[in-house]
Amino acid sequence: MLSVGQILQQARLKKGYPLSLIEKQIKVREKFLRAIEENNWKFFSSKIYITGIIKNYSTFLGLDHKKILSFFRREYESKDDVRFQRKVSSLYLISDTRWVIIGIFIAISLLFLSYFGYQVSLYISPPKVVIIEPMQSVFKRIDKVKIVGKTEKEAAVTIFGERVYQNKEGIFEYDYPLKEGKNVLVIEIIGANGKKTILRKEFIREQ
Repeated sequence: MLSVGQILQQARLKKGYPLSLIEKQIKVREKFLRAIEENNWKFFSSKIYITGIIKNYSTFLGLDHKKILSFFRREYESKDDVRFQRKVSSLYLISDTRWVIIGIFIAISLLFLSYFGYQVSLYISPPKVVIIEPMQSVFKRIDKVKIVGKTEKEAAVTIFGERVYQNKEGIFEYDYPLKEGKNVLVIEIIGANGKKTILRKEFIREQ
């Protein structure tokens, strides 16, 4: 009676397939396929690896994998002295598959590091502030202008000692009185991390 390995080998040779072709098609290293054909069960780390390879191998060859696995179980159970080598789960995968897994792992690691770096940057960096309005800095015959700015919503905004509160988007407003000549607006921002930003903006009022 033919063994499982002999059945697979004969089916492969009948189709004229080299082991290298099988390796590429079912993503299993040639040395493991050869061990299967030689019924060398000691070459594997566990029965699960063997059944997985046999199933894929027999299916690719157009054989009934259920019958082939049934033959294997009878052969396997009849040998009480089968002892497996050290785990070879990493060797079981061919290079292409391993590289895909390594690539995914590297990508996840880079995403994590980028996010961590971004959070660290936020923690150590002073808050940013932008003046949205007014766009011009020179005014004629205007007593005051509405200052509209944007910063972090968790930051504390102070203008000339007066606490100014921003909305959920971090936008704040302040009515800034203008005197004739040069006016210097000073905005002090203290972020949630305790870092401070001071913004000075000049406005000129002409007659």
